[in-house]
Amino acid sequence: MTKNHESDVAFIKALAELLRENDLSELEVSREYGEDDALNVRVARQLISAPVAAAQAPMQISAPHSPPALAPSSSATPQEDPAQDPGAVTSPMVGTAYLASEPGVANFIAVGDTVDEGQTLLIIEAMKTMNQIPSPRAGTVKRILVEDGAAVEYGAPLVILG
Repeated sequence: MTKNHESDVAFIKALAELLRENDLSELEVSREYGEDDALNVRVARQLISAPVAAAQAPMQISAPHSPPALAPSSSATPQEDPAQDPGAVTSPMVGTAYLASEPGVANFIAVGDTVDEGQTLLIIEAMKTMNQIPSPRAGTVKRILVEDGAAVEYGAPLVILG
């Protein structure tokens, strides 16, 4: 691995920069150089300045520059944690959420839609791979908690099914 040392350091620095640029808390990558040579890297950071409630509500994180006037409009349920809702579908990975298969196409789901078990709810792009997020059960879409193109963390609530 010594022959790759300098490129590995540059690679790890690039991962740290991705973490910072995309406001992520963790990245994990594996590189295979051959049969007996590999690099496994986990880069993580602790977000000290973000309150716990904001870390669990992607809509608030994605718009940190929003005027304070927006907060009272959502005051109907400020103490409710969407991740604790029994119908919550959470993110299985860190990445970028997309509500449609490509720009200009209708979203996979909308509030009020009835979905079947296994139906695609949205896509999460992670490491240039598009991962379909299937519905864990049949139900009705009560809330969509992410915006198209928003960064999501592992375990973050994405959709509430009823």
